Amino acid sequence: GATVTLENSNTNYTRTVKTGTDGKFRLVNVPPNTYQIQILSPGFQKYERQVDVRTNVPIQLNAKLALGNASEVVEVTAPPNELENVPSPHTDVGQSMLSSLPLSATDSGLSNAIILTTGGVVADSNGFFHPQGDHGEVSYMVDGQPITDQQNKAFSTELPTNVFQSMELITASPQAQYGEKTSLVVNAVTRSGLGQKPSGSLDLSYGSFGTASENATYTLGGAKWGNFTAVDTSRSGRFLDTPEFWPMHDVGNSEIVFDRIDYQPDQWDSVHLNLYGARNWFQVPNTYDQPLQDQRQQATTLDASLSYQHVFNPTTLLSVVPYFRQDHVQYFPSPDRFNDSPATVAEDRHLTDWGAHIDLSYVKGIHNISFGTELMQHRLNENFNFGITSPAFDFSASPSLLPYDRINGGSLFLFTGSANVNEQAVYAQDQMTLKNLTLNLGLRFDHYGGLSTAKVAEPRLGFSYLIKQTGTVIRGSYDRTMETPYNENLILSSETGSGGLASNIFGAYGDHPLKPGRRNEFDTGFQQTLGRYVQLDANYFWKYTNNAFDFDALFNTPLVFPIEWQKSKIDGVSARISTISIHGFQAYTTLGHTRARFFGPETGGLIFNSPLDTGVFRIDHDQVYQQTGYLRYQHGKDGFWAQFIWRFDSGEVAGSVTDLADALALDADQQAAIGLYCGSDHATLTYPITACPSGNYGATRLNIPAHGTYNPDHNPPRIAPRNTFDVGIGTDNLFHTEKVKTTLRVTVENLTNTVALYNFLSTFSGTHFVTPRTYMATLGWAF
Repeated sequence: GATVTLENSNTNYTRTVKTGTDGKFRLVNVPPNTYQIQILSPGFQKYERQVDVRTNVPIQLNAKLALGNASEVVEVTAPPNELENVPSPHTDVGQSMLSSLPLSATDSGLSNAIILTTGGVVADSNGFFHPQGDHGEVSYMVDGQPITDQQNKAFSTELPTNVFQSMELITASPQAQYGEKTSLVVNAVTRSGLGQKPSGSLDLSYGSFGTASENATYTLGGAKWGNFTAVDTSRSGRFLDTPEFWPMHDVGNSEIVFDRIDYQPDQWDSVHLNLYGARNWFQVPNTYDQPLQDQRQQATTLDASLSYQHVFNPTTLLSVVPYFRQDHVQYFPSPDRFNDSPATVAEDRHLTDWGAHIDLSYVKGIHNISFGTELMQHRLNENFNFGITSPAFDFSASPSLLPYDRINGGSLFLFTGSANVNEQAVYAQDQMTLKNLTLNLGLRFDHYGGLSTAKVAEPRLGFSYLIKQTGTVIRGSYDRTMETPYNENLILSSETGSGGLASNIFGAYGDHPLKPGRRNEFDTGFQQTLGRYVQLDANYFWKYTNNAFDFDALFNTPLVFPIEWQKSKIDGVSARISTISIHGFQAYTTLGHTRARFFGPETGGLIFNSPLDTGVFRIDHDQVYQQTGYLRYQHGKDGFWAQFIWRFDSGEVAGSVTDLADALALDADQQAAIGLYCGSDHATLTYPITACPSGNYGATRLNIPAHGTYNPDHNPPRIAPRNTFDVGIGTDNLFHTEKVKTTLRVTVENLTNTVALYNFLSTFSGTHFVTPRTYMATLGWAF
């Protein structure tokens, strides 16, 4: 009958259970972290200790409670903000944080949560983000299932945030179990019904742009079984970030069903099944230059993973996770293809992943050892066609596209291809704890066999050291990794050769497929407690990659094609300062600086929208500075709350307007988008600026280098700095009831209605505006 509480004050994670008549208790589905455990029973002294959860091997705790007043006890309490003595810098985001963030952007809740909570992440349009200077180099490990394809509404439908118990966002020093894409690893644990009483929630939301959503969860379980279900639907008139500040032709909707089934027949075996199905459909936003265009996209996702775990003894655990996942993307042109501008496009492709992740873990003494293998196959099937429909298209820059000039009788470009990419990996990892010193010693071997082949041995080495007297952890690491090409549209991109399709006659360069990259990464950093309530975590990273990847966007469509550069050199700093809850107040700030230098030549892709230097240049992942500030007040456990979020972005590189001549060559709509001015004259949709003899020119939303100062490496054009503010108020128990609680929240994103760009005519992204001021009201019930 003793009360056992496990908690982490940094993430607000709390679990409480009662011991049985035999004194035994069990806490399941506990995310990796450092926790304080407390045991209370009337007539006995309180029991407290710190527990580090770093393995799936069950942790046994033998707690003996002394009789009250039986002996004199000196109680030593650890600081509330627990330090984690591990070599890998990471951010832990719990369910309470995920439920409190303003994540109203349709189908991008998971991506926005990562952007708002993690330093060193540069925000981009449509939920894209650049972690630690790379684009899309993210691996999601969901209950042991590796997902390395793009999790974004333009490709798929990402899991909603209400299915997660927690996320560990690893930004450097990936352990040997992680491969393919390692700039950011999202180690996620989903919610489970095992051992849970019946509970559920229903949230109904409505807001700006006709945005409406319905989100429901239900949890039910017993001692040996459990089920958790989430059903989410949404509809919005601003589904994608738009190339104009106010959306045109941008309606979209999504439907998501997630179910987790757990069964644990005894203390030795457990199994759980994740089932996930999703669909999104949206219109492709138009500009004032293409008012009649009616292009649309539909994406469906099916996912199933089965996790089986067997405990051989108190020190050894076997985990086997077979999985299947398929994304099907269909892109539809306008009914009248000549209404499309500057090109008409159609696509139908499948990306099917299946495989297994097998891991044997052994914990004994100072050792936390794991051996494992990953076996996977990516089955690619691509059907694509397009034709140029704009009479103003510049064929002098892309002569190879002349056969596809539909205005002058050219034919459609047609492509059909299929291929399999087979990958095998084996790894060994030992995390050794030598008093205050933690060592990570790992080795991974990857074999990549697809359109190209590669074999890479990858040592993963790291250390961290705890200085208890000052509350400091210092750390460092070296990692060798193999970065794999993006699978989306990989076959076509591997056929177009150097400079892409616009530079070459299709079919002549099929023997130059995109190849896996080889990366050397160095990281160093520290974690520091500042008193009992504040914690600082900072990290410096340096990455050198041969064969570095990005995407080439097709004009302003969501269709992108993987490209490969000769090499990249990326370095930067990320940091996070956070507090625990102090009388209901909790705050954090994250910040980052990234320098991303890429080197030509380039291979793959389709059509570049702006000139690119073949030497060294700054890519759009490069941003001098970004910072997020978060402040929240919660009255009581479930009372009134209020929150404030500030986001500053100094502006990504935007390389298409290098001087005044480039700006004057833009059409009226494009000049108005960047806010071009000459003296007191400002470009509008009906008034383009064609000359600026005074030389007093600029743009309100784009920083254009002064005359003669442009340099693709040291002085590229950039998006203008922006500040955005989000606020929210609400209550978690409006009527102060016990069984069924009524929740209410109102949020406002971009409170000041700042007009700003994410990017402009980007080869890698297109043109997109930041979300205008957006209101959202949510009424819900929880039991």
